[in-house]
Amino acid sequence: MRDRDRSGLQQISFYLVLAAVSVAFCFVLWPYAGAVFWGAVLAIIFTPANNWLARALGGRRNLAALLTLTICLLIVVLPLVFLAGALLQEGNTVFQQIRSGQIDFGNYFQRAIYALPPSLGKLLERLDLADISGLQQQLTAGAAQASQFVATRALSIGQNTFQFMIGFGVMMYLLFFLLRDGPDISRRIIHAIPLEAGHKEHLLRKFTTVARATVKGNLAVAAVQGALGGLIFWILGIQGALLWAVLMAFLSLLPAVGASLIWGPVAIYFLLTGETAKGIVLIAFGAVVIGTVDNLLRPILVGKDTRMPDWVVLISTLGGMSLFGLNGFVIGPLIAALFIAAWDLSTSTREEIARREASAGAAGAVDAPTPAPADAAGDRGDRSDPGGNSRAAAAATAGRRPD
Repeated sequence: MRDRDRSGLQQISFYLVLAAVSVAFCFVLWPYAGAVFWGAVLAIIFTPANNWLARALGGRRNLAALLTLTICLLIVVLPLVFLAGALLQEGNTVFQQIRSGQIDFGNYFQRAIYALPPSLGKLLERLDLADISGLQQQLTAGAAQASQFVATRALSIGQNTFQFMIGFGVMMYLLFFLLRDGPDISRRIIHAIPLEAGHKEHLLRKFTTVARATVKGNLAVAAVQGALGGLIFWILGIQGALLWAVLMAFLSLLPAVGASLIWGPVAIYFLLTGETAKGIVLIAFGAVVIGTVDNLLRPILVGKDTRMPDWVVLISTLGGMSLFGLNGFVIGPLIAALFIAAWDLSTSTREEIARREASAGAAGAVDAPTPAPADAAGDRGDRSDPGGNSRAAAAATAGRRPD
């Protein structure tokens, strides 16, 4: 008994140590959590290409991982860097124009208010939404704060360039080893998770599928919608087309609404201010072309693989981005998918246990011994001669009497 208690205490101590070192390791990695996360996500996305290169190169995994890393740099990282630089420059230009008055949102709002029907104008006045001077002051203050924010962020980016480069190096370094040793790492992780083999395989497959579909699908939809939105803004002569294109691409991460939050108000403004042709063109292009991209590509690239309803994707994306920032558009749907998969496993496990118990009960009922049938002749004799028992007893008594 004492040995059993000692063994239990040692096991509890080991699990406490295991939990402590795991938490400490996560705490150490936390400053570069974003780099580690995106390294893992990129590894999941580019693993099929890396496996194909490894087979084509005769199993040389180092060379295959290096080539895959180069491809990732060329088609993902460098375009994002150039886009960020161009966006920063155009954003600074737009905000300078707002501060100088070349772009006057108060004037735009005033023109839209005057173009409204009288009934709507009176309704806005009753709601205190038609105060042009107050709105102009608020918009001017907001533009000044926005420009100050952009300048501050630009300075912060310049000051944190070294930290960014370290994080970028960590991400690419980790990506190389995840591409090269990914199968071995996956096997060790799967072996270490204390779950049934079928459950582990199902959850891991769901994790990789959702991560790959969310990143590829959402980024593809966002890139296409942002590019189309920027193109139509540029054709219609709207200032800051690149800035609006990036904003539409960012909002396109939200299913259902997405880019319409940008082009919709602009189209309404065109219609209210008499530029009917531009408004109709923008509405038609946004609803038919940009909307078709969302309705066509997103179910194919995201919904088909994740098998999640649109409302789950929307709410999990919003919640993830509010908690984790930009990383949340992947983390939110990923957590939602694992939540659904875990509860599906729980339901299927309970149903399987119930089926086994039912089949075991049915088998026990079939194998149970049946009572032996009574002697038919004895039964007949007992029924035909009710006094048979008394005569047999009397004969036995007579047989025991002395002569």
